[in-house]
Amino acid sequence: MALTAMTGSWLAPHDPLEQDLLNSFLPPFWVAGADPAFLLGTDNLGRDVLSRLIYGTRVALMVAVIAATLTGMLGTTVGLLAGFFGGWVDTLVSRMVDIWMAFPAVLLSIVLVAVIGAGLHAVIIAIIVIDWTRFCRVVRAETMVQCQQDYVASAVTIGLSRRRRLFVEILPNILPLLISLLTLEMGIAVVVEAILSYVGLSVASDAATWGGLIQEGRLYVNQAPWLMVFPIACIIVAVLGFNALGDGLRSAFDPVLRR
Repeated sequence: MALTAMTGSWLAPHDPLEQDLLNSFLPPFWVAGADPAFLLGTDNLGRDVLSRLIYGTRVALMVAVIAATLTGMLGTTVGLLAGFFGGWVDTLVSRMVDIWMAFPAVLLSIVLVAVIGAGLHAVIIAIIVIDWTRFCRVVRAETMVQCQQDYVASAVTIGLSRRRRLFVEILPNILPLLISLLTLEMGIAVVVEAILSYVGLSVASDAATWGGLIQEGRLYVNQAPWLMVFPIACIIVAVLGFNALGDGLRSAFDPVLRR
């Protein structure tokens, strides 16, 4: 996925915005009547589906990496503080998370983007605002567990400061969990971006995005079903890939799983 995004200009056989009404609704290469120049067919405006899928990978990957990373940083920081200090800090954070998670995520993201204004930056901000609670709850619980471990008690005994105990001792021990959460969030970010693109609240309407391709293909599902099938398949493969990446990285970095 990363290689496709980085080399999209070279891989794409056509300009994703180039229109040719004489070649509209060409089928994929394995169907009779296909044109070898358009391997996955064309849409209603004669634009190459393969090229639009490749360029859509850039948008999906950009949102996945940036949004998931910033979401993880915010949620992890708040969760660490709540789990480590406990007391009124934990109570305040927990109540705030409970209230925030009571709102429907998709509906809240649409409202936020509508308020901020359509665009990729709005999609990223919406994902951060909505999903930081996912990291916060898991990290808070794991931090509370780690605080009861002997190595933390030993750190207190030798006089390490709270900051060092939190960021030098506890944080590295929850890193494998954070990796799994981060890759899971990347998959979620891809889906959220596709949803917002579907309703026209992501990048410009003429830009190639997987959600936008699904929305366009929905209008011609009986005439050209491949217009919906291919972007849906891309989203499924991307999400499964991020989940598999997280499982593999956690197995590689978690000393317990390595044994």
